[in-house]
Amino acid sequence: MAKLEPTNTRTLLEPLAEFNLNLSPSPSSPLSSSSIRSLSVSTLSDSQTLIHAGTDSGTLLLLSLNPNSTPAPTNRQTSNHFGGSVSFVRYASVSESAVEYVHAIDHVGQVLVLSVVAGRRLMLVELVLGKDGGDGGGSFLILKEIQCVDGVKTMVWLDDSILVGSSTGYILYSCVTGQGGLIFSLPDPSSSPPRLKLLLREQKVLLLVDNVGVMVNAHGQPVGGSLVFRRAPDSIGEMSSSIAVVRNGKMDLYHKRSGKCVQMLSFAEEGVGPCVLADQDGSERLIVVATPSKVVCYGKVPSEEQIKDLLRKKNFQEALSLVEELQSEGEMTKEMLSFVHAQVGFLLLFDLHFEEAVNHFLLSDTMQPSEVFPFIMRDPNRWSLLVPRNRYWGLHPPPAPLENVVDDGLMAIQRAIFLKKAGVETTIDNDFLLSPPNRADLLESAIENIIRYLRVSREKDLTPSVMEGVDTLLMYLYRALNRVEDMERLASSENSCVVEELETLLNESGNLRTLAFLYASKGMSSKALAIWRILARNYSSGHWKDITGETDSLQSTTNVISGKDIAAIEASKILEKSSDQDLILQHLGWIADIDQVLAIRVLTSERSDQLSPGSYLQWLIEDQDSDDTQFHTTYALLLAKSAIENSDSENTSQNYAAGRLEQTSMSEMGRNSIFQSPIRERLKIFLQSSELYDPEEVLDLIEGSDSELWLEKAILYKKLGQEILVLQILALKLEDSEAAEQYCAEIGRPDAYMQLLEMYLDPKDGKEPMFKAAVRLLHNHGENLDPLQVLEIVHNLSRATDVDASLGRLEERSRHVQINEESLCDSCHARLGTKLFAMYPDDTIVCYKCFRRQGESKSITGRDFKRDPMFKPGWLVTR
Repeated sequence: MAKLEPTNTRTLLEPLAEFNLNLSPSPSSPLSSSSIRSLSVSTLSDSQTLIHAGTDSGTLLLLSLNPNSTPAPTNRQTSNHFGGSVSFVRYASVSESAVEYVHAIDHVGQVLVLSVVAGRRLMLVELVLGKDGGDGGGSFLILKEIQCVDGVKTMVWLDDSILVGSSTGYILYSCVTGQGGLIFSLPDPSSSPPRLKLLLREQKVLLLVDNVGVMVNAHGQPVGGSLVFRRAPDSIGEMSSSIAVVRNGKMDLYHKRSGKCVQMLSFAEEGVGPCVLADQDGSERLIVVATPSKVVCYGKVPSEEQIKDLLRKKNFQEALSLVEELQSEGEMTKEMLSFVHAQVGFLLLFDLHFEEAVNHFLLSDTMQPSEVFPFIMRDPNRWSLLVPRNRYWGLHPPPAPLENVVDDGLMAIQRAIFLKKAGVETTIDNDFLLSPPNRADLLESAIENIIRYLRVSREKDLTPSVMEGVDTLLMYLYRALNRVEDMERLASSENSCVVEELETLLNESGNLRTLAFLYASKGMSSKALAIWRILARNYSSGHWKDITGETDSLQSTTNVISGKDIAAIEASKILEKSSDQDLILQHLGWIADIDQVLAIRVLTSERSDQLSPGSYLQWLIEDQDSDDTQFHTTYALLLAKSAIENSDSENTSQNYAAGRLEQTSMSEMGRNSIFQSPIRERLKIFLQSSELYDPEEVLDLIEGSDSELWLEKAILYKKLGQEILVLQILALKLEDSEAAEQYCAEIGRPDAYMQLLEMYLDPKDGKEPMFKAAVRLLHNHGENLDPLQVLEIVHNLSRATDVDASLGRLEERSRHVQINEESLCDSCHARLGTKLFAMYPDDTIVCYKCFRRQGESKSITGRDFKRDPMFKPGWLVTR
């Protein structure tokens, strides 16, 4: 009976059935007196395979294997614990000598080409069998003869090459040229006969040198590594990616690529004699081995069962290598590799190797983050239905909270320690047995690594419900390790946390900052601001302290201030984005108490609903009677900025000049407003009414723009005590005589009226004197003007006028005109040359003849200078 040796390697083959020749009913039967020397396997169907066995007595036995049948044992068939049965069919005597080689031809009627060695001749023979496979229908034809060596023991035909093994070595012959060459020499004398095995899957040949197998290609060149067997084999076979060798009742399977022995099987006792092996020409289903008296059939274990067996034995890396190998050969999909990575991860997790477990989770493309949810939150919960069920092979316990996993793992370690003392081996990690881990350390490692997995999972494209579970449970795990910074970072960033699942946890644990960040990220501004307000108040009372700790009283004060500032900063960030006026007004006060700059930033921020600028500052100043200079200055700047923007778009300065020249004074600003924009009207009123803003800062803003807010400038210059500049704006820029006279009255000094009169009579910058305004001033306020100073001003103005007129006439008379030979008369078009000519005031030039005919008062253009006098700028008085 075949036995499976205990081993920690793969279970690639499992016994199917066996047949014992010694169980013959008659001692004279050829079965009981024969020893098996050769084997051949041919498959008729999935349910029946024929086995031909050649014996040393020249008998050929025919056996039938039914892998799925389990009949009752008889004298000529055995099943025992195997999954199939081997039945004796018949036998035939085919030779007087031993049958050393048997090859079954499955497809009868096909043309075959064989190579045959006779003496020192290697012959290529074409064998044609009859249609019915009978005795009389076959014939053969010698195609080619090649000179060969003596003592040929084995031979393999591959492509156009024939490899021959003799007692001296291995020779490669070409079927095309007939030439041969030595590729390997054998030791002399050789400890084992030459053996060759054709590997159909790779189209290579394995040749044996003692206990070393070397793979060569059709050209005799070594390819790949060598295989080192435990002993020189009696026979060689191929099973999928492995090489099978037999000797002394033992069969070993070696991986072709790694050369590692992956399975060892025993099918007979030591000293049983020569053993033979037959495969199905590289098929992955069946290998048959035989001792002189027994035939044993082995079937390949399905790949999935091999993987499961390796996982049960904790050979995780071997299982993954097998899957990768099968994937490279196209026998398994990439999804199966991901599946096995996840399966390995769960097995490692329950073995308390959390870091390695998560490493395998991350290598799985098919594992869903929801599969770790039950390890964090007990069922039932919001995400219970998202967890896939029955996805794995049942090799690990069902998911349980990490605390339970750790506790169960520690109990298993304690049991293993007890069993080891009793001499019983277990699958528990030896490191754990030698130094049992601490529960707290294990739990911390478990949480940290699950956190690592969830953080990577956040970057994947997940469904909204799964994403909610990932972020919410990630917050749970952060809280379990008291990782406050990570909690706040997650809560303040874009996240999918479910607030309802975290409110109680964060409240009871005192993580109010995290809760405030979470409320804000979800748009629950009112709740977030309420928490920041509470924290700001509690920081000041010492109830809430900075986590950096306190070393002395100075450091303690710094921590408290820092905490209050943080609360105000975070609250201001929320308000800057809020369009809820009531909410802003509700919390602006306590923010301003902590940091006025933050409050101003809130008030001046741009919001999506385009609220009117300064509405909150207006509320503070007008309704709350705030006397903060910074608030007043900021409000003035905000109004000025808006007024500048409106002025640029509406050109209000021109409308003002046309509508206000003779209507209002600075004391009548409240009615008949000259502004079309309410913003400018508010600016004007505020600049006049408030004494708390910085006029220089506002003036810098207005003067730095291209707008002409002259009245606003006048108000600001008045605040700064720049009387002359105020008068210049009112009298010359705005031409508002009434406002200018009113301002002189406010100044209360006579010299103010005199300064205004000088401005009217000598406005500078090429502007004509404002006689009408001057007369109005003399009429209304003559008693405030010194008569002598007035006469002096008029006298100086008169003299300046006379001088200007004289200079104008002189300039006109001293004009020079250049006449050359090409110059023409503008009337008759004759060349002037050296003739006399005349020039009219409109600059037309005529010859003297045409001048006498035309006359001096009327030019050739038809203009009569007596009726229509002409004036030029140079003739007029400019002052």
